Amino acid sequence: MRLHRLDITAFGPFGGTQSVDFDALSAAGLFLLHGPTGAGKTSVLDAVCYALYGSVPGARQSAQGATLRSDHAAAGTRTQVTLDVSVAGRRLEITRLPPWERPKKRGTGTTVDKAQTWLREYDATAGAWKDLSRSHQEIGEEIAQLLGMSREQFCQVVLLPQGEFARFLRADAEARGKLLGRLFDTQRFADVERRLADRRRVTEAQVREGDAALLADAHRMQQAAGDAMELPALAPGDPGLAEAVLSAAAVARSTAREQATVAHCRLTAAETARAAAARTLDDVRERARLQRRFAEARQRAERLDERAGAHRAAQERMERGRKAETVAPALALREAADAEHRRATAA
Repeated sequence: MRLHRLDITAFGPFGGTQSVDFDALSAAGLFLLHGPTGAGKTSVLDAVCYALYGSVPGARQSAQGATLRSDHAAAGTRTQVTLDVSVAGRRLEITRLPPWERPKKRGTGTTVDKAQTWLREYDATAGAWKDLSRSHQEIGEEIAQLLGMSREQFCQVVLLPQGEFARFLRADAEARGKLLGRLFDTQRFADVERRLADRRRVTEAQVREGDAALLADAHRMQQAAGDAMELPALAPGDPGLAEAVLSAAAVARSTAREQATVAHCRLTAAETARAAAARTLDDVRERARLQRRFAEARQRAERLDERAGAHRAAQERMERGRKAETVAPALALREAADAEHRRATAA
């Protein structure tokens, strides 16, 4: 928003018509409103607010707008405020006349003229002002929409007269957040925040699912590892669950490796002992075989000793038989001769 010109008539301490050329004042950059108390500094700001919203900040606005009128104005001069302003790329002129209690033109006494408002827009193509509306409600809605803030917010953020800045600072966080959100159009950031919140919820659900699967694997590992693995007392989704499970798994893995090394050493020792036992067994079996053969041989020797007498008798008989065999032919010849002799004798 940029102010170009403000015309004030019978407003506040100004009994006549006063004009403020903001374009000339802001030509050098910043400008300062200064003056003694009662000079009308606040009234200039009130006039800007009244032109935009039809009321002034705080309690200085009465129900009928009577306090806006200057006590120094002539009875026949009506209070009027005209503001030339550029807002949202549009050049507008807002004129407001508050309710006015004036002397009757005929007779005695006074009468009240209703408040009037009209809005014009500068047409750069035609180089002239064109009327837009004379409705208080339409003009109020149009200005509020273009400025993006209510009168209270405008007074807190833009004008901040007479210590109102302190009230803005003391406002609760929700009120300040709504105001600043409208001022700086933070809706896109709110949309991003909602999208991030949705993504966070989805991610948290995925993390919980992953943690549940991780815990299931961890329980299976614990069943296999026994007392070597101690699981953390955390639920799926709790911070640090994955790190705690991985740490417990690392400890269990280290313990399992140590146990595997010890078991391997024991296996090697057992295999060595088994080989030695096998060799001892082979030696024992060979000794037992030899002992059995020795026992069998001794039994055979004993049996032979028992049969030695009969064997010697048989040998003697065999010897006599061999000797008898040498004389058997002679005996046969003798017997044959005897038989022949007997036959011859008998004949």
